[in-house]
Amino acid sequence: MSVDTLLTPLRLGELTLPNRILMAPLTRARTPDGIPGTLQEIYYGQRAGAGLIISEATNISPTARGYVYTPGIWNDAQEAGWKGVVQAVHAKGGRIALQLWHVGRVSHEWLQPDGQAPVAPSALKAEGAKCFVEFPDGSAGRHPTSMPRALGTEELPGIVEDYRQAAERADRAGFDMVEIHAANGYLLNQFLATGSNRRTDRYGGSIENRARFPLEVVDAVAEAIGPARVGVRLTPFIEIFGLSDDEPEAMACYMAEQLSRRGIAYLHLNEPDWAGGEIHFSDAFRRSMRERFAGTLVFCGHYDADRAERLIEGGIADAVAMGRPYIANPDLVERIRIGAVWNAPDPETFYGGGAEGYTDYPFLDNGHDRLASLT
Repeated sequence: MSVDTLLTPLRLGELTLPNRILMAPLTRARTPDGIPGTLQEIYYGQRAGAGLIISEATNISPTARGYVYTPGIWNDAQEAGWKGVVQAVHAKGGRIALQLWHVGRVSHEWLQPDGQAPVAPSALKAEGAKCFVEFPDGSAGRHPTSMPRALGTEELPGIVEDYRQAAERADRAGFDMVEIHAANGYLLNQFLATGSNRRTDRYGGSIENRARFPLEVVDAVAEAIGPARVGVRLTPFIEIFGLSDDEPEAMACYMAEQLSRRGIAYLHLNEPDWAGGEIHFSDAFRRSMRERFAGTLVFCGHYDADRAERLIEGGIADAVAMGRPYIANPDLVERIRIGAVWNAPDPETFYGGGAEGYTDYPFLDNGHDRLASLT
């Protein structure tokens, strides 16, 4: 199948992307001190051929953390580290967005300042969820999350300000855009979902109330750097980290309409089956998102080139984000362009470690990996 549409340029906010194959955010847990460095400069620079790189999820504050060895964007050293990454990507002609992250209840006291409880919309534990901690013996691994405490209404403006300052730091570091992570069962998703938000104040109950805090975050970030440089990631219907929701489609429709009114650059919809679930977006749901959101619409989840091409050619999506294919194929766009074989990623090196499984995946060797059937 032709991939001509997939490889056409796309206007995204203030950017012109050379293709519609975005690199999805990928947690790799390779910053032991939370500060990106030379290894990240190499990793992201290798993948500069993507239409847009969306960085790994990046903590907006010390209380936002739920995984060790993940980067932050709340202090000067982190900002400087990311600046080096951005420069490496730009030097190779690429474009990069920083994904802003707060895990909420998907955390543990060991990861929180002074051993305090993680925060959440309501004091409801993420049943069955595990975060990623460093144990007393220095080893690291998954561990059940702690019981969170409910955020007071008066605390929410402070978290909104954390997002604003993170966006401003991303701007100073040179990022082309930022993406607000409101997906995958983390803090903003917890506010959106009925199963994790049992609040009785103006941030709980109705769809409008549950969406209020995430939209306040969007407004603050858009005010800081401009709506044309902001994207938002959502995962309607997802069941992960104990998350449940009685109104996923209604909330997704409301959010799409609200984000469209705010003029943000793109809406990034992560398929609910990426976490192993059996729920898939219906064609009707995809069309409803297209009808409600006027900006660039991006879908992500188990896409290959043919499936991505069909979705874009059909007028539903404007771009497709790919995650694990970019782990193993730094030159993924070129492989798609010439119909080459894709390297297979090694799950054993997804999280933690160093260069192995991170910056050592092979590039094409003068086209020798090309599929004979597609030449």
